[in-house]
Amino acid sequence: MDWLEVSVRVNQEAAEAVAEVLSRYAPQGVAFDFPEGAEAEVTVKAYLAVDEGIEARRRNVEEGLWHLRQIWSVIPEPVFRQIPDQDWTATWKEQIPVLRLGKRVVIKPSWRVYTPSEGDVLLELDPGIAFGTGLHPTTQLCVAAIEELVQPGTSVLDMGTGTGILAMAAARLGATTVLAVDNDENAVIAARRNVEANGLVSRIELQYGSLADVEASYDLIVANILAPIIIAMAEAGLVTRLCEGGVLIASGILDEQADSVIEALERSGLQVMEVRHSEEWVAILAEHPSDDDAF
Repeated sequence: MDWLEVSVRVNQEAAEAVAEVLSRYAPQGVAFDFPEGAEAEVTVKAYLAVDEGIEARRRNVEEGLWHLRQIWSVIPEPVFRQIPDQDWTATWKEQIPVLRLGKRVVIKPSWRVYTPSEGDVLLELDPGIAFGTGLHPTTQLCVAAIEELVQPGTSVLDMGTGTGILAMAAARLGATTVLAVDNDENAVIAARRNVEANGLVSRIELQYGSLADVEASYDLIVANILAPIIIAMAEAGLVTRLCEGGVLIASGILDEQADSVIEALERSGLQVMEVRHSEEWVAILAEHPSDDDAF
């Protein structure tokens, strides 16, 4: 059987969104090709089996990317190339590197051999389902903040866990209680697969649902979602899920959305500590003040 290779070259900020679209029609997985000397750009590739349904899948890919382009104008037209049946899996696996996020967290594809440096926190995460692979600036902002805030014994709530990368990083860094929640069943399935592959089943509880399904309070909440959802959670009582003195890491927020999110968080009773920037994205760190704190 021949294969139709679909490739789209974009900056790293847009790569995960493109990969999410391609992964809908490429069950074998999505690959990221990092060219030598071009760290700012990545080629996202997927392979479609050339069979009786190939024309329909090709149209679906083109339509999906067209809709994405209405939001992200920098995404180019896809390039299609038919290739003969061969071990293409081995070819693209050679192109997928080990990624370092923050100062300590390292994301390693399962087939890569990597010798950790002292202090490295190693996670295995294979490309396939795209979101949460570590490419996006918001993922990197969140990981860096988690590295600073998680201590042995910290309890963590990861809202909108996706592939589970932030929950796994928190567990590896010493969090003893981690609840990872998502309202997408496919995301929960993907996160469970990754949690099992990393031997963290006993450390991370996965839950399908929303904020309304969370009953306990936590020392640290991570919400790398979208600005409107973070605002809605703030209005729905997010502060009550955060222990006094606890910290919220909120990201998935564009620069121009930051003020609206900050206002919503402060109205809910949280105190904004810091706003961190990466490209056009921000992460907001906000604290639930204790009764003794001046507000």
